[in-house]
Amino acid sequence: MINKLLIANRGEIACRVIKTAKAQGVKTVAVYSEADKNALHVQMADEAVFLGPSPSKESYLRGDFIIEKAKQLNVDAIHPGYGFLSENAEFANLCAKNDIIFVGPPASAIEAMGSKSAAKRIMEDAGVPLVPGYHGDEQSEAVLKSAADEMGYPVLLKAAAGGGGKGMRQVWNAKEFSQALNAAKRESMASFGDDHMLVEKYLTRPRHVEIQVFCDTHGNGVYLFERDCSVQRRHQKIIEEAPAPNMSPSVRKKMGEAAVLAAKAINYVGAGTVEFLLDEDDSFYFMEMNTRLQVEHPVTEMITREDLVHWQLTIAEGKPIPKQQDELTLTGHAFEARIYAEDPSNEFLPSTGTLSLLQTPIESDVVRVDTGVVEGDEVSVFYDPMIAKLVVWAENREIALKRLISALGEYYIDGLSTNIDFLKRVASHPAFVAAELTTTFIEKHYDSLFSDTNKKDTQANLAVMALLALLNRKNDAVDTHKTPTPWSNAGAWRANHQHKETLTLNHENEETLVEVTHQYEGGHSWLVSVDEHDFQVSGSIVDGKLLATIDGYRTTFSFSDNGGQYTLFNKDTHAKFTVVPASLGEDDHADDDANFSAPMNGTIVAHLVEKGQLVEKGDPILVMEAMKMEHSIIAPYDGSVEEFYFQPGELVDGGALLLAFSAKENAEA
Repeated sequence: MINKLLIANRGEIACRVIKTAKAQGVKTVAVYSEADKNALHVQMADEAVFLGPSPSKESYLRGDFIIEKAKQLNVDAIHPGYGFLSENAEFANLCAKNDIIFVGPPASAIEAMGSKSAAKRIMEDAGVPLVPGYHGDEQSEAVLKSAADEMGYPVLLKAAAGGGGKGMRQVWNAKEFSQALNAAKRESMASFGDDHMLVEKYLTRPRHVEIQVFCDTHGNGVYLFERDCSVQRRHQKIIEEAPAPNMSPSVRKKMGEAAVLAAKAINYVGAGTVEFLLDEDDSFYFMEMNTRLQVEHPVTEMITREDLVHWQLTIAEGKPIPKQQDELTLTGHAFEARIYAEDPSNEFLPSTGTLSLLQTPIESDVVRVDTGVVEGDEVSVFYDPMIAKLVVWAENREIALKRLISALGEYYIDGLSTNIDFLKRVASHPAFVAAELTTTFIEKHYDSLFSDTNKKDTQANLAVMALLALLNRKNDAVDTHKTPTPWSNAGAWRANHQHKETLTLNHENEETLVEVTHQYEGGHSWLVSVDEHDFQVSGSIVDGKLLATIDGYRTTFSFSDNGGQYTLFNKDTHAKFTVVPASLGEDDHADDDANFSAPMNGTIVAHLVEKGQLVEKGDPILVMEAMKMEHSIIAPYDGSVEEFYFQPGELVDGGALLLAFSAKENAEA
């Protein structure tokens, strides 16, 4: 019997587990690092234990210390969530040795699936279909490259101990192999302490379909249908759905039975996910098994109306699975969109900062938000940049997709960059609407997903920005006690019937001159000209909302002020801008060192060239790691490094100058 549960995790999954535990009358214990001392999961739990400094290796990965604290607090069981210690066989063994229930599979199952190469051999023996590849122990570059050459490019390099896209690289030809292998090995070693690699044939149009399985200690095993997780960036999922579109009942049954077969081959217990590649001809191949609850488990909960954490706790207590296969039903369609702190326009670079505004869609039986943060929290460099999971359900895929797009339009975040607008573009893309899904969806549709917005729409948004600037300036003029702001410098307004002025608006790093004609003295109506297109604008600010009328069309915007950067929000708009004071808009000289600044807080991993060595434009010259991912600093032109300002292993702040670089003609002088 589980009366007291420690959740050895953080963020949204810790909050998710606490909710179900409390609903079952189980007392909860949270753990936290220095960065998370005020976190939501700490506030939700009945008790909380401090683990140590912010880096995960000094806090959330301290398995022995967590066990020690669990014993002191008379904890019956530990739920590991996902990530951190969730697939750590040594930690599962530690729990068993200390008579603490590990809410997960036995250590032997974790070990069997923890090595992708060993897992492949087990699955092959069990008769589960596999993708062609090399899974051997010989790890010399020559052997790995020979295997890649033999099976033919493209190939996929994968960390044997990996997960979450870490230690993974696509290799499109033999010339790229060495550099990709070294990068994958470094990332794998940094993430898992192991750089053992697999080489697999890379299927160019596969779907990523996974099966949720559960097994108990009584020999029962079931599958709770499938999820399509094809839409990914950097091999990490961003939109998942259940069931998989266009999946025939016969393929669903075959894949589900293969997943249960895979689980029983390793005497599995608890929640697990068997991941497959589904090819265009309905052939499917085993990829890996995740021996834990998945990030995307809510879509399965929505279509089955089962609480999978409840299932986990039930099985951990030694009870049978709550339902047998013929008792499980699949109803409707569900989507999950992962809300990340990242900049899609800058290669999905993670973003850090304070959530100065956080407004979520209204939750209901069909709209769910799983999160571990509240407004005012900081998204730090130390952990994964996922802010929340937005989950929706409807009777069919078409309605569910409309509900997803609508809910994304009601999700407002400011203080850092997010992928919300990008998720809306993906969900609205004709190919996604038509369920033309592959793991290369983003690459295939890159141009349309990242194309500039309609010019007329951009001009209209700039007109709204000008309106907000003008109204705020009027408010500033009324409130003489307010600190001067950029609005104050937006132009010298005069009570003159047809007075004209020019505002300079910075939107998406581009400055635009907007000409404003005041329609009448002291009024709230203007003629705004953007790129020779005229807009008649009027409006007011009421209860913190902008009520705007543009050419007779009235709409309402939420807006936020984040240190002089303003953001407009409504279902169709998420636009950041600043008003540039006249004195700040004159110098167009670019900073020659901008390309060599740290894009965010992180750690230097490696120098890829020697000081003074000539490199060509596009060559990687330095690697840094942040938020569990590697980022390369690339030479913007031919030249050489004059000086590295930070050495491998050193921490750097975002914006810090990393190196001095000289153009080729200077380097040769």
